[in-house]
Amino acid sequence: MSESQSFPSFHSDKVGQGQQEVLISVLDQQAELASIQRMRSWASGALALRPGERALDIGSGTGSEVVAMAAAVGADGRAIGVDPNPDMVALAASRAAGTPAAFVEGNAYQLPFPDDSFDAVRCERVFQHLDRPERAAAEIARVLRPGGRAIVIDSDWATAIMHPVDPEIVAALMGPRAAQAPNRNSGRRLRGLLTGAGFTIDDIGSEAVIFDPAMSAPMYAAQAAAAVASGIITAAQADQAAAEIEHGIATGDYLFSVTMYAVVGHLA
Repeated sequence: MSESQSFPSFHSDKVGQGQQEVLISVLDQQAELASIQRMRSWASGALALRPGERALDIGSGTGSEVVAMAAAVGADGRAIGVDPNPDMVALAASRAAGTPAAFVEGNAYQLPFPDDSFDAVRCERVFQHLDRPERAAAEIARVLRPGGRAIVIDSDWATAIMHPVDPEIVAALMGPRAAQAPNRNSGRRLRGLLTGAGFTIDDIGSEAVIFDPAMSAPMYAAQAAAAVASGIITAAQADQAAAEIEHGIATGDYLFSVTMYAVVGHLA
C-alpha cells in the first residue's frame, strides 16, 4: 500500500510522516495475534540462540523481537536490530530502554556490519518488499560467521483467504496487478533464495496468520479503494465485497488469513 492511501505501506522506509503512528499501531496489533505469536515462538526455538552469541534482526520494526533476542544471548552476547526507517529505529530504542538491545539504521541490501559479524540472523516480513531479494539473502550470508544460521519469515499473499467475498474479487485484489510489494508471494521463494546464497536448509515451518475483523476490514477498505482507482475492480465490486465482509462479520461467517513461511538454514 502506498503513501497516498489511508493505510500505510509496510515497507517502513516508504511510510509518509503522517502514517507513522498508523503503521506502529498496526504492527502492535499484529504482534498480539495468536498466529503471529505462534510463528515467532516456533522461529525462536528453531534459531535457538545461546548465551554469548551475536544476533541480528533485519527489519526490526518496533524492536520487540530484538529485546527477546537480547534476553536469549545474555550479558555476554549482543542483539542488534536494523531498520531503514530512522523514526522506527528511534521508537524501538525508546521502547527497549533499560535492556541491552541495540538498534541502527540500515537496509537489507547493504547491512552496516563487517563480514562474519553474527552467529544468527532473523528477518521477518521484509523480503516481500524487496525487488532484489537474492541480494538481501547474500547480505545475510555475508554478515554471518562460518557455521552461522538464519531464519527468514515471510507471507505468501497468493494463499490469502477473504471469506465470504466473491473469489473472483479476491483473486483480483491479490493478483499481480494489485501488488503493492514486488514479491507478494515471497514466502514460497525463501528456500530457494537461501539455498542460492549458500545455506543448507535445516527446517521449514508455516502458520496461517488469521486477522481479526477490527484489523482486516480497514485493510480491505484501503486496498479496495486503490484497486478501484487502478481499474483492477469496479466500484460496484468493491461495494459488493464490503457488504459481504460486513455481513460475514455480523453473522460470524468470516475469515481473512494468509500463510506465512519460515525457512531455517546454516552456512558451512
